[in-house]
Amino acid sequence: MSPSSKPEPVLLHGDEMEVKIRGLMLDPVTNMPIVVLKDVLSDALVPIWVGNFEANAIALEIEKLATPRPMTHDLLVNLIRTLDGEVRRVVITELRDDVYYALIWMERGGELISLDARPSDALALALRADCPIFLSGQVLRTTRAANAGVENFSAEELRKWLENLNDEDLGRYKM
Repeated sequence: MSPSSKPEPVLLHGDEMEVKIRGLMLDPVTNMPIVVLKDVLSDALVPIWVGNFEANAIALEIEKLATPRPMTHDLLVNLIRTLDGEVRRVVITELRDDVYYALIWMERGGELISLDARPSDALALALRADCPIFLSGQVLRTTRAANAGVENFSAEELRKWLENLNDEDLGRYKM
């Protein structure tokens, strides 16, 4: 470790899985935007449906498109940095009643702070802050259990479709 680098804070990970945003596309059934998260160590995919405005904020950063004025998530990152803080990680912590929950972990002055957030906002912020994204074990277990019990053909078909996406497919469904 160089003298100018600071030690990483200890964040309790438990049974979390690091993911990357694999793509952003439209659900062919509902026409709602989907953020597809992929486990960095396997081929496991987790889709999260988001609103149109939130998808646009994520798409702008994925595509590295500049806007003439700071968007909300740009403003937040600028504010955090101006106050000598740093976004360290985001964690999608829970799936309850078909609603995902997330925490944004920040560090300021050696103190770790967590903030409740919508996953779409946390993901947009993570992209701009270039910090890692994690899914909690609870989300993984709940998602797997929900997918295992799927009896609706269209939902099962959608799951298979998501699992078989390749890079060409992801480009076709850009927002």
